[in-house]
Amino acid sequence: MKEFIKKYKNYVIGILIIIGSLLLDIFTKLLSNAFLPKQVSGINEEPLAVIPGFFYLVEHHNFGVAWSRFENNFFVLYLIPLIALAIFIYLFTKVDFKKKLIYSISVSMMISGTLGNYIDRIFRGYVVDFLSFHFGSYIYPTFNIADSLLVAGVILFCFDLLFLEHKRTEKNSEVASNEEDLNS
Repeated sequence: MKEFIKKYKNYVIGILIIIGSLLLDIFTKLLSNAFLPKQVSGINEEPLAVIPGFFYLVEHHNFGVAWSRFENNFFVLYLIPLIALAIFIYLFTKVDFKKKLIYSISVSMMISGTLGNYIDRIFRGYVVDFLSFHFGSYIYPTFNIADSLLVAGVILFCFDLLFLEHKRTEKNSEVASNEEDLNS
């Protein structure tokens, strides 16, 4: 077992992040279903104010994606997430928590977020959202932990790509150049 963990340490860390955050998403959705006020199917209960005027908890069923768009669109609801998941899994094969920490965490978060909402869509036919932010009279679309993981993962991934990847590439080029000089 130690050999397995040593050999696949990067994957084990990533899989633990995926499983842990996926379980958090599932657990919070179950809690939402059991305890939070509902704004679903004609039920319009008063949201639970965590920070009155700003942050509320209320269960909402999202039959679409991205602000309830694309309801009843099989391609958008079921195929695009599978394609995204396949891409994220491919990216996961490149994780390295020692050399590419931000990249590795971001890919794990994107997988977990995609899986969290996809599981909801498959088993419920909709995604459970429950985090609601209000900015004055504007109410931001309700979302969940999986959405947060996906968005944060994409932001971290872009940050890594834009600001860290070239530094790693330069560093690797320097190391390779130094090794060539030593071998000459």
